[in-house]
Amino acid sequence: MAVPPVTPQTPLGLFGTEALIGEEDRAIRDTVRQYVEEKVRPRLADWYETGSVPVRELAKELGSLGVLGMHLDGYGCAGTSATAYGLACMELEAGDSGLRSLVSVQGSLAMFAIWKYGSEEQKQRWLPPMAAGDAIGCFGLTEPDFGSNPAGMRTRAVRDGSDWVLDGTKMWITNGSVADVAVVWAKTDDPGNKVRGFVVPADTPGFSAPEIKKKMSLRASVTSELVLDGVRLPESAVLPDAVGLSGPLSCLNEARYGIVFGALGAARDCLETALGYARQREIFDKPLAAYQLSQAKLADMSLELGKGMLLALHLGSLKDAGTLRPEQVSLGKLNNVREAIGIARECRTMLGAAGITLEYPVMRHANNLESVLTYEGTSEVHQLVIGQALTGEAAFR
Repeated sequence: MAVPPVTPQTPLGLFGTEALIGEEDRAIRDTVRQYVEEKVRPRLADWYETGSVPVRELAKELGSLGVLGMHLDGYGCAGTSATAYGLACMELEAGDSGLRSLVSVQGSLAMFAIWKYGSEEQKQRWLPPMAAGDAIGCFGLTEPDFGSNPAGMRTRAVRDGSDWVLDGTKMWITNGSVADVAVVWAKTDDPGNKVRGFVVPADTPGFSAPEIKKKMSLRASVTSELVLDGVRLPESAVLPDAVGLSGPLSCLNEARYGIVFGALGAARDCLETALGYARQREIFDKPLAAYQLSQAKLADMSLELGKGMLLALHLGSLKDAGTLRPEQVSLGKLNNVREAIGIARECRTMLGAAGITLEYPVMRHANNLESVLTYEGTSEVHQLVIGQALTGEAAFR
């Protein structure tokens, strides 16, 4: 007796996750997905190959779309739910991690820092044009020798009369060389050498941002160094409500939350590509998808994608309820990026030699996820955050 044909399902369709997403959040997600498919995806391979991307053009489009600082309230920001922001990150990274990084750095790092810790004057000056994509921001915390240990930063801010003078170097800064404003963190000469944040217009004398070239990952993204050589700023440049490392670390937590969803977008795009390829590719007179080993790979990858999506939506619910804790974000970032890069690599094997070309997005996603695995906290750091939450012991040193 012949087995009746089965209608194929999507990986997330197996999990029924659509029922967990509200109508408004779903509409926002679908709008971002359509934008990525129509406006961005046809150009991604060329951007990646040439290592160049029209950031200002994209910023204007993303501003018109309403995704820049979309989870913030007021000052031209959309004020969406945290879940909607996460789903938007997922669709952006289904296009390319560099696109999600642009939005993440703009909204969750630079804009969030000003929105949460800035003066009313700073908010009025910068947030509306940043939300519209008319001004681009970057976030200067990481240094050449201090990434996972930001407390060791060497950038200094010294009082000189009523001014501050900043000297130092920041590294691996997304949007740096195209930014109009940088949020820079520095140790001050105040008692205790407290870390403070400074809003630095890019045209300030002594500020420069040389672009980092020859990258093998995040090629469709601008990455720069920030050099501060006697940058003189007025007292009004200080973020008044941020004292100590808790300020920049809270900003990083915002960005990590977006990655929890974003990495799944890259994984989903790889898996959908592998599924489509396996159905069409003939191997020994039948489709690649009809072999048990192929189906085992697809089943395992779908399982991890679905579990990651359930985790992301749960964390989104907690964030919307105002109860999400930093160690829970670490759970999401550690799991979802680790599984996403595993999915990307496995999908590459299913495409064979075709998997290494830019005709398909799989190798591009895999290379990008190597950076995502490291930034906003390495996997090892997130393991230690979770370990501390479980044991009560800090094992960072």
